Amino acid sequence: MVDTSRIQAGDPLPSFTTEPISRLTLALYCGASGDHNPMHVDIDYAKAGGSPDVFAHGMLSMGYLGRLLTNWVPQRQLREYGVRFVAITQVGDTITCSGTVTELFEAGGERRARLSLQTTNQHGQVKLSGDAVVALA
Repeated sequence: MVDTSRIQAGDPLPSFTTEPISRLTLALYCGASGDHNPMHVDIDYAKAGGSPDVFAHGMLSMGYLGRLLTNWVPQRQLREYGVRFVAITQVGDTITCSGTVTELFEAGGERRARLSLQTTNQHGQVKLSGDAVVALA
């Protein structure tokens, strides 16, 4: 976890990059999440729907961003978290999760940080953008 006493606006969160998204990853996520939409696991269904292949669940990428947050501060310090789905994450994409401290403020009697978050693929295309507020211990 991070030493939150030295956090400043503009500081980056430690980013990480996933392994390439595989069909196995998608099948495992289907089972774990209960989201069995065939667009994510059945190539014939995806093609019939106009997609060239299956693609990742948006919530999988949101989960990766959640990991970025909880790698930085304990889950109990999370106050707000939201995302916007920007583009489809394809099979084979590697996803880099990153974030930046955009604001420090006081609320509810605690020091907090507002964060800007995003996922990008190996080509730098933004797939998910979001923000979060965390309490700084």
